[in-house]
Amino acid sequence: MRILFILLALFCPAVSVVQAETAISGKVENIDLNIKEHEMAVTFIGLSAGEATLIQGPNNENILVNVGGQNTEAELEEWLKLYDVKSIQTLIITTDENSLSFKKVNKLMDKYNIEKLITTPKISAQAAFGLDDQKQAAVSTWKEGTAESLFPDLTAEVQFVGNEKNEGMDFILKFFNHRLFLMSSCSERAEQALLTKNLEDVHVLKIPDYAKASFLSTNFIHYLNPEISVLFTPEEYHPDRDILQGLHETWSEVYFTKKHGTVTLKFTDSKYEVFTIPTEEE
Repeated sequence: MRILFILLALFCPAVSVVQAETAISGKVENIDLNIKEHEMAVTFIGLSAGEATLIQGPNNENILVNVGGQNTEAELEEWLKLYDVKSIQTLIITTDENSLSFKKVNKLMDKYNIEKLITTPKISAQAAFGLDDQKQAAVSTWKEGTAESLFPDLTAEVQFVGNEKNEGMDFILKFFNHRLFLMSSCSERAEQALLTKNLEDVHVLKIPDYAKASFLSTNFIHYLNPEISVLFTPEEYHPDRDILQGLHETWSEVYFTKKHGTVTLKFTDSKYEVFTIPTEEE
């Protein structure tokens, strides 16, 4: 896989999408996002299967949300190396729908000295058998209504936790006035519950990585009214065109990681900018 490097531009006053691409011979060794105080970056990693999201703060804070699908360990580690991730303070696992492997989780916790594993009650129970004994104390369970500071200026608030088919943990990231909604559930039950929450006008929406997201109604998408939407499902395989139509009707800027590549959003206290880093199979 050849990685095409994106030129990182300076911030402009408004939201900006940067797509100027420059081919680099060989692999890029490092991406320095130059995250300063009161800034953060969120990267939706373009893996061949499953999903993984990297959250980075100004003091070398690294939080990983989910660990990708089957046979993506090498890809994930390559991307983490590219973003200069040497250690990870917190791993958040929101769903076990993508054949969650505790063997992979154990390996990641060892390699990146992960101090804390946050997950659902269902996966916490599984971790009691799947995690190495010495890692059991690292497990923390989030439930609906849980609110926790992840690092200065960044708070997570859990909106829904389900254990039925196509359900997981859905939470909002709040960073100053920015709101990012990371969804893992796409059941009718989850949608009805989420419609009762204060989720109007989110800035960034991460759509669940399922091959069956038909329960995300146009009404729900209009309710969220996202500025940016990120999907890990390939556009050509997405089952419900109504979802895409709903996103376009809200004028949401839509990114598919398997089409646009890895998507990074860098936030200040008042604005954000989007970078894409395409990947090209050789």
